[in-house]
Amino acid sequence: MADRMAFFTTPRAERARRDARERLGDWREVYRPGPLLPVVGVQAGRCMDCGLPFCHSACPLGNLVPEWNRLVAEPGAGAGAGAGAGADWRAAAARLLATNNFPEFTGRLCPAPCESACVLAIDGTAVTIKDVELAIADRAWEEGWDGPRPPGRADGRRVAVIGSGPAGLAAAQQLTRAGHATTVYERADRAGGLLRYGIPPFRLEKHRLERRLDQLRAEGTEFRTGVWVGRDVPGEELRAGYDAVVVAVGATACRELPVPGRELSGVHQAIEYLTWANRVDEGDCPAPPVSAEGRHVVIVGGGDTAADCLGTALRQRAASVTQLDINPRPPGRRAPGQPWPGHPKVYRETTSHEESGAVEAGPRVFEATTVGFEPGPDGRLAAVRFAEAEPADRSPRPGTGQRLPAQLALLALGFTGPEPDPRLFAQLGLATAPEGTLARDDGFATEAPGVFVAGDAGRGQSLIVWAIAEGRAVAAAVDRYLRGWTELPEPIRASARAFTV
Repeated sequence: MADRMAFFTTPRAERARRDARERLGDWREVYRPGPLLPVVGVQAGRCMDCGLPFCHSACPLGNLVPEWNRLVAEPGAGAGAGAGAGADWRAAAARLLATNNFPEFTGRLCPAPCESACVLAIDGTAVTIKDVELAIADRAWEEGWDGPRPPGRADGRRVAVIGSGPAGLAAAQQLTRAGHATTVYERADRAGGLLRYGIPPFRLEKHRLERRLDQLRAEGTEFRTGVWVGRDVPGEELRAGYDAVVVAVGATACRELPVPGRELSGVHQAIEYLTWANRVDEGDCPAPPVSAEGRHVVIVGGGDTAADCLGTALRQRAASVTQLDINPRPPGRRAPGQPWPGHPKVYRETTSHEESGAVEAGPRVFEATTVGFEPGPDGRLAAVRFAEAEPADRSPRPGTGQRLPAQLALLALGFTGPEPDPRLFAQLGLATAPEGTLARDDGFATEAPGVFVAGDAGRGQSLIVWAIAEGRAVAAAVDRYLRGWTELPEPIRASARAFTV
């Protein structure tokens, strides 16, 4: 048996990363290559196998975290044990894949609210749930346990999915496996959505995405890329030609910064910048038209997209990179108003910030509100003006103005909802909610019969685990609509929100 006191005797140890300076010389994933098993077998043994697994409740997918941990920790994963010898990795993979279509994505990209809800995190360090998940997912691929699962029969019903991000892909895979002929429409030239063009390869190497897309194709899912529904194909044609339509177009309408100089050449939305960097990685062009090379860069924003811009700019050999975050620096520990087991807003350093510190690329400035962009003699961006932000309303504090030289400014302010597309919305009978998302009921259905909305298009900008959970849930809703019943899992309802107390 695993050591039942391992949570007390074994310290937390995370997956090893490559040296920060080394990783800036390439675009490969930041983690040190090699098997995770020696670390994971021991770390999984730290799980207390709680009677009430809050980690399970904190994950919208309902991942069976204690079960994986038990399976990979037993029988030899206590303190001082080896590589989890004798653990049942195949059974662990079956538990993981029962709730998550794409654990190799979430294991790399999710901020892990499950770890925040770990009982050990109340006054200590959580189990390394993400590392355990990733080790199981990668081994499942290596051993062939996560191969294609084509349906045993086709029922003759056809479903169209618009959008190939994580929500659309999860919905398509579930519907195909249920026996429905499913076609995914993607306006970009390649499938994957933001997984393809928004996430840099140092966080997700694209061969992992291609591998998953190949699996979906082998199961029977059809992909039509380079097709913009509403323009190239009328929405009415989809409604007439398919028994159901799932709209999973994401939330890609960028939040703007209406300050003087926004129109200057050299000021770009972060997603535009990241897309070009990813296209270089795909081999579409030798160099991006928007590059940080040799330039002083200012990133406006403090989230994951801003961190991705930081890591990308460093790899492009920027002269300096400064990040402006309008929010105060978060505390190092949970604030009183953010009690366990909710996912707290605490100070975190991403791998990109680690790299920035290693080469002294530039500061990360908190409570900084951007007030304008200044042109140079050539009319292009030459400087960014900012000031300290008033805590009450984030307005500029008088007398605190500063000026940063910059030839490239990147706006990483998040997204407000799906891009407005009146033609598509009218053709599919879609309405918008007050918050800018697409309206739907608690079962993901719109007012138009047979049309459903899933993912960030209906929820607003959120995490990859929520997108996959919505994709799985909308597949069950569509299956029920088509058959009158369903056996597909429904992890959440459309109204579900993050775990709070």
